[in-house]
Amino acid sequence: MEITLLKSKLHQATVTLTELEYEGSCAIDADLLSAAGIHEYEQIHIYNLNNGNRFTTYAIQAEAGSGVISVNGAAAHKANKGDRVIICCYARLLQHEVANFKPTLVYLDGSNQIIRTSNQIPIQAA
Repeated sequence: MEITLLKSKLHQATVTLTELEYEGSCAIDADLLSAAGIHEYEQIHIYNLNNGNRFTTYAIQAEAGSGVISVNGAAAHKANKGDRVIICCYARLLQHEVANFKPTLVYLDGSNQIIRTSNQIPIQAA
């Protein structure tokens, strides 16, 4: 049996640009892709904290160190410059691999600079 788990996440990234007339994708600062372990052309899920939109596209590289998070093509209708988003990708693991798996979580500030990284989400209290 395969189980789908969170592989990596860029938490609270800020959209820096939207480009409707562009081949669909999401351009992400190459340093952020590397920190999160997201590959160019890998499928990503984007969750918009400002408007609740959730959509799927793929990652492409933006210039390293630029802080760019550009939502392009049809997805540009789902986000605006300045929106805060969570960018996730998932992996399929065999059941026996799950116990040793840890996701890569990258937390960002409003300028898309890395604040911290982790491999677990804190337990939520009531």
